[in-house]
Amino acid sequence: MRSSCSSRPRRSLSYVHEDARLPDSGEGSASSRGVGAVIDMGAFAPLEYRLRRALNLREDLLRGIYAYNFEKPSAIQQRAIIPIMRGRDVIAQAQSGTGKTATFAISALQSIDLNIRETQVLVLSPTRELAVQIQTVVLALGDYMNVSCHACIGGTSVGEDIRKLEAGQQVVSGTPGRVFDMIRRRNLRTKDIKMLILDESDELLNKGFKDQIYDIYRYLPPATQVVIVSATLPHDVLEMTTKFMTDPIRILVKRDELTLEGIKQFFVAVEKEDWKFDTLCDLYDTLTITQAVIFCNTRRKVDWLTEKMREANFTVSSMHGEMVQKERDAIMAEFRGGQSRVLITTDVWARGIDVQQVSLVINYDLPSSRENYLHRIGRSGRFGRKGVAINFVTIEDVRILRDIEQYYSTQIDEMPMNITDLA
Repeated sequence: MRSSCSSRPRRSLSYVHEDARLPDSGEGSASSRGVGAVIDMGAFAPLEYRLRRALNLREDLLRGIYAYNFEKPSAIQQRAIIPIMRGRDVIAQAQSGTGKTATFAISALQSIDLNIRETQVLVLSPTRELAVQIQTVVLALGDYMNVSCHACIGGTSVGEDIRKLEAGQQVVSGTPGRVFDMIRRRNLRTKDIKMLILDESDELLNKGFKDQIYDIYRYLPPATQVVIVSATLPHDVLEMTTKFMTDPIRILVKRDELTLEGIKQFFVAVEKEDWKFDTLCDLYDTLTITQAVIFCNTRRKVDWLTEKMREANFTVSSMHGEMVQKERDAIMAEFRGGQSRVLITTDVWARGIDVQQVSLVINYDLPSSRENYLHRIGRSGRFGRKGVAINFVTIEDVRILRDIEQYYSTQIDEMPMNITDLA
């Protein structure tokens, strides 16, 4: 696929204060507008003055926010930051690519006592790559705070984890298995933890991780604040939260509002599984896309498709959970840096990973769950950009596609003949 250049746009960030008036804005009180005073980042008083007055954010955190180029508000940031900062348990749902990570990162950083060199915030994620990405955001926003944050993930050196944790890490971002191992070894000390954040919480509370999450929770202080975040929160997951959350504030999105408007969704009827490869080659030759992610349902299919594409002289990279962590890290670095432009992967890449240049997602296989469909297509169209999702649909897949349409009250049209205009 041919590369197209685009400048890096500014990210979303906003704040809502239930009690605040904007200085000299004439906008009236929060109660007169119903949902709280939204601090418009581009109007009225100087930005630094307004943020300090409305939120009482620490100065060093403000500097990190400015340096990270936050500018435009997103709905989840408007609604969730204040309740989290006030110590409430929060269930926060928002579309993919709308700034959920910054929402909890800023709230967490504001709560940290920099004089205590112990873990105070624990963030759990379902994949290693997402845990590392969260660490990167926390360190960037907390750059002027000199905050310590360690990614505690499987596939890396246990000795290095022990060394880092013994030195004291104020924020730990990790995967459940390695985090629980470090807690059991008593290298990750939990006595000062005040906030537990579950990112992609529906996946973490699924049967694969649920027992580990409960095991970790039992080691935390009784008063630990719990924040759960995801684009998809099925009813059974919401019911589960009653076991470890106290009177949580719920910020939920209707199912028919979950799909991002900026992502165009199409399907290609391929009738037979064997026809998918030729269809992919035709698309690969035709579309002008910055970067793309191709999803398959199994690791074996990822390896097979990667080999077939390379045999056909197409440049692709691939990643799945059976690869060693060093190899996964190298592939991620290449893809983020733009050296690799097409990534073939499993659902290990479906959740939370943010590569802003991705403008196309191809579901070579339709996902096995409706929730993962939403997470997959959300890898494109990040932070308000335009994106395209193309689904390869065999005769056997039609029922799954219709179920996705009905569940999210969306329409997935057949891909037009003139596909060069999609990007």
